[in-house]
Amino acid sequence: MGGAIADTTHPSIREQIFEILKTDGTPVGTIVALGLSGGTTPGSPGLVKNGDWAIVGGTGAFLGVRGQMGRGTQTIAARAASVTEDPGNRRINGGGKLQWVLTLVPAFTPQIAPTPQGPAVTHSADFSLVSASKPAAPGEILSLFMTGLGPTAPGVDPGQMFPAMPLQTVNSPVGVIFNGTTAEVLGAVGLPGTIGGYQVNFRVPSGTFSGTATIQVIAAWIPGTAVNIPVQ
Repeated sequence: MGGAIADTTHPSIREQIFEILKTDGTPVGTIVALGLSGGTTPGSPGLVKNGDWAIVGGTGAFLGVRGQMGRGTQTIAARAASVTEDPGNRRINGGGKLQWVLTLVPAFTPQIAPTPQGPAVTHSADFSLVSASKPAAPGEILSLFMTGLGPTAPGVDPGQMFPAMPLQTVNSPVGVIFNGTTAEVLGAVGLPGTIGGYQVNFRVPSGTFSGTATIQVIAAWIPGTAVNIPVQ
């Protein structure tokens, strides 16, 4: 009978759980949010239209994530579905398409390791450091040594070293942005004999000009800090 009495525009308390998958169906991790539906999210981008949820955690690549979430523009009118409806018919019957806007504060981000001589970016041919006296070349394969790429497959227990066999492949999508261009990633693995260390191999785009180049690694759609290297 009637509605809630409160100085708020939020009609209900809700929980939202997102399971993030790669295009091949491999699970990357989950993101869990709790909060209020309707209303607005304080301090959110203009894209957020309603909802005020706190992101309280996650699993996999999103372990320890925090942040806030709201619902964006609704592109198709929602269709109410009964709990008695066969879920196998949901794709046949269709439904509403909603847009969610998540602002994440991750517990860790991809970081290329530093060395006294510069970032840990090496020539894959001999693993010598890319430097002013030995710059990278267009089309060359480089190796990055870094942290913050998250879980691997088939997986190791937390706090354990990555083994040489089987080689541990990073479970999340990994991208390398080189001077604003998406580079070809040839491999991203847990570095054997390290705890939380990784190696990423990629090819320098063939059209790269000489000078200073910027490298940024993105894992599970979370960007890392960019570093600079010389290119001949």
